[in-house]
Amino acid sequence: MNGADVDTGGRAGGTGVAVIADDHDRGGSPGHGPGRGPGRGRHGASGRGRLMAGLRRRLVKRRIRIRRTRGRRLRRALVVLLALLANLVGAAVVAYHLTKIPEPHPETAMQSTVFVDDHGDYLGRRGPVDRQEIPLSQVPRYVQEAVIAAENRSFRSDTGISPRAIARAAWATVSGGDRQGGSTITQQYVKNALLSPEQTLSRKAREALISIKLDRTRSKDEILQGYLNTVYFGRGAAGIQSAARNYFGVDAKDLTVSQGAALASVINIPSYYEKAGSDPKVTAKLVDRWEWVLDAMAHSGAITSAQRAGARFPAFRFYPPGDTDGQRQYLIDAAASEAADRLGITEDQLARGGYTVRTTFDLTAQDATAELAADGTEKKTGEKTGEKTAEEKAADAKAGGKKRAEVKTSGDVRVHTAVVALVPGDGAVRVLYGGADYASQPFNDARDGAVEAGTALQPFSGMKLLAPLTDLTRTAAPTPLRLASAYATAAAHGVYATPYTVAKITRAGRTLYEAHPRTRTAMTRADAGMIAKLLYGRLDAAPATRTGAAGLRTLWQTTYDEHLTLTVALFAEHPAKGKKAALPAPLPYTAGSRSLSVSEGVWSKIVGTAEGHDPAAEPNPGLPTGQTKPILATR
Repeated sequence: MNGADVDTGGRAGGTGVAVIADDHDRGGSPGHGPGRGPGRGRHGASGRGRLMAGLRRRLVKRRIRIRRTRGRRLRRALVVLLALLANLVGAAVVAYHLTKIPEPHPETAMQSTVFVDDHGDYLGRRGPVDRQEIPLSQVPRYVQEAVIAAENRSFRSDTGISPRAIARAAWATVSGGDRQGGSTITQQYVKNALLSPEQTLSRKAREALISIKLDRTRSKDEILQGYLNTVYFGRGAAGIQSAARNYFGVDAKDLTVSQGAALASVINIPSYYEKAGSDPKVTAKLVDRWEWVLDAMAHSGAITSAQRAGARFPAFRFYPPGDTDGQRQYLIDAAASEAADRLGITEDQLARGGYTVRTTFDLTAQDATAELAADGTEKKTGEKTGEKTAEEKAADAKAGGKKRAEVKTSGDVRVHTAVVALVPGDGAVRVLYGGADYASQPFNDARDGAVEAGTALQPFSGMKLLAPLTDLTRTAAPTPLRLASAYATAAAHGVYATPYTVAKITRAGRTLYEAHPRTRTAMTRADAGMIAKLLYGRLDAAPATRTGAAGLRTLWQTTYDEHLTLTVALFAEHPAKGKKAALPAPLPYTAGSRSLSVSEGVWSKIVGTAEGHDPAAEPNPGLPTGQTKPILATR
C-alpha cells in the first residue's frame, strides 16, 4: 500500500512535478491562470528572439553573398559603362570623320570695294556688304592680341572648343534660359561664317565638331584671319579693315595700340558700342572694357608696361557717318567705271570683289570746289535794275565783258557748274565736279555734259590737230573734260594725255593694276606755243587764262600752267516741271563773278597753298623734259 501509495504518490508526485514543470515552461505559476503568468511572457519573448535571430541569419547570409558577388557585379557594371563609352566615342569618331568643314556663307564671302583719293583718304564704297578681306600680316600683332584678350584668352592653346561654354549653352537651350555666349574664337568663326545662327542642340554639336576639326586642320593664324575678316564690329562694318575705316578713318595696318584695343572691346556688344564717341554713356562703358583689355594685354606681355601707361582712349569718328549721295558719288561713278574696264569685269563684280581703288582725285580740293561751286537756283521776276557793284563790274570785265544783268527772264533759273582739274602731259584728274547733289541729278555735267563752247574753242582754230583732238573745233558742245584735255595738251607742248581717274587697284594687299600715262602728240610744239602766247598775254607769265562763251547761255574759263589745267564751265536752265522738259536759260549777271571765284579758289587750293615745296623738284615722267606735276595743297 505504502509502495503503491508511494508509487501512486510518486506518479502523482511525478505528475504534479511534470505539471508544475510544464506550467513553469509555459510561464504559469501557482495562483495564476494558464497563459497569464510570467512563464507565458518569457515564451513570447523567446519566439520573437528566434524570429530576430532568423532575420539576422538571413541578413548575414545576404551580406556574405553580396561580398562574394560584389566583384562580379562591379565587373559587369564596368563592362556596361565601358561599352557605353566605347559606343559614344565610336559615334563621335564616326561623326568627326563624316563632318566636313563647310564653305563660308555667300554673304560672308561678299566684300565691298573701297575708293580712296590720291592721298589714301576715304572717298566711299560700293557693294552689298561693308567688308574687305585682308591677310593677317596687315593686322598689327598687338591688334591680334587685343582681340584674343577680349574674346578668348586661351585661343593659342585650346582645342577649338570650350566644354564649359558648350555645357552652359546646352543647358540654357534645354531649360529655356537666356542665350549663352562664351564660345572660343574658333567657335565664333564657325558660327558666324560657316553655320546658321539657329540655337539648337544639334547645331551646337555640329559647331563643336567643326571647330575641333578646324583647329586640327588649320593653323591658329588661319583661323584668326578668317575671324578678323568676318566678325561684326557695328557701324555696318564686317571685318577689321572696314571697322578701322568706319571708326577711325584708317586702314587696319595703321591702327594704334589704343585703337586696336577699342575695336576688340566693341566685338562684345557691337550694336551698343557702335555709338561710342557720340553717346557719353556708351563711351564710358566702353572705356571700362577697353581698360580691361589693355590690362590683360600688359599681363600677357602683348604690350609693354610703357605702352600700357601711355595708352589713351582714342577719338571715334562721329556716328552715324554722312552718306555719299552728295557730289562724291560722281567721283565714285567715274572711278568705278574705269576700274571695272581696267580689270575686265562688270561694275557689279567690282562692287562685290573687295578691291581698293586708289583714285587720282584730291579730296581736299574737291570739297573746296563743292563749297565754291554748289549749284543754286535764282528767282528772276523781270529785268534787273540798279547799278552793279564795282566788284561785279570787274568780274564781268575779266570774264569777257558780257552784260548779263539786263537780260529779261522769268521763273526759276538753275545754274549748273562743272569743274575739271587735271595734270598736263599725265592725264591724272584731280577735280571732277559734276554737280552738287547726286541724289537729285546723277548725271555728271563735267564728264558727260555737252556745253556750248562758243569762243572757248577759238585758240584752236586753224590748227592741225591730231587724234584724239582731230574734230575738236567742229564740236559745238564738247564736254568740260574734253575741253580741259585740249588745253592741257597745249600746256604740255602738244602732248595729249588720256584723262584717267584710277591710279592703282589692289586686293588683299596685292596690286592688280597700276596706271601709267598714255600720251601721244596731238598738236605741234609750235601750235602749242602759239596758244600759250595768246593765253599768257606775255611770254612765261603763268598761269594762262582763257575766257569764252556761247552768247549769254554758257561761260567758260580755263587756267593753266605746265603743272595744272583747270576748266570751269557754267550754263543755266529752267528746271523741268511735270511733263515739261528743262529749257536753256540765260546765265544770271552773277555768272562772271561765280566763275572767277571758283577758278581762283580751286587753283589756289591745289597749287597756291603749298608751302615749302618746289614744283620742279617733283618730276613727272609723263611730261616733256622740265615739266612737273602740280603740288597738291598741304593739309
